Amino acid sequence: MSARLLFAGVALLAVLAGTALWLGNEPGARTGTPELAPAALYAAGFRDPSGAPQSLARFQGKVVVLNFWATWCGPCREEMPGFERLNARWAGRGVQFVGIADDDPAKVERFAGELGIRYPLWVGGAEVEEMARRLGDVDRVLPYTIVLGPQGQVLRQKVGIYTEAELDAELESAAPPQSVK
Repeated sequence: MSARLLFAGVALLAVLAGTALWLGNEPGARTGTPELAPAALYAAGFRDPSGAPQSLARFQGKVVVLNFWATWCGPCREEMPGFERLNARWAGRGVQFVGIADDDPAKVERFAGELGIRYPLWVGGAEVEEMARRLGDVDRVLPYTIVLGPQGQVLRQKVGIYTEAELDAELESAAPPQSVK
């Protein structure tokens, strides 16, 4: 076997291995099976940037778009203005957006002001990362977004940026039908 043929074979194997690795790490491809019961999810405690206690229980009965993010996360900054527009569009149809971060409350408040985010942004401690993992973010990648049904069941989950159009389409199938007036 010539050196040139051997080199070509090794190069082909390297390209195939790199392609397999890239496909396995494509955004949205590495989500696990959620292992957090709705009751535990609704009972989890957070704080808003001013320090007031918050929980998802107040949104039970609604479709909740729960986004795990951070102020330092570039892709989070990219997708959140679209989430704000979707929150405004879907609010009257029983959909609520909530962002959760393990971040400094002052930074969260400043971030929200800079981007014009008006949906709730809450903070928690190290349990935020554990909650995201238990909800399927097996690789602990941000942003991580899940769509919860009205009873807290996980309907959709995505690692990486959710485009506005993509999430809008997901909400069309997840949200309760709009009543005819």
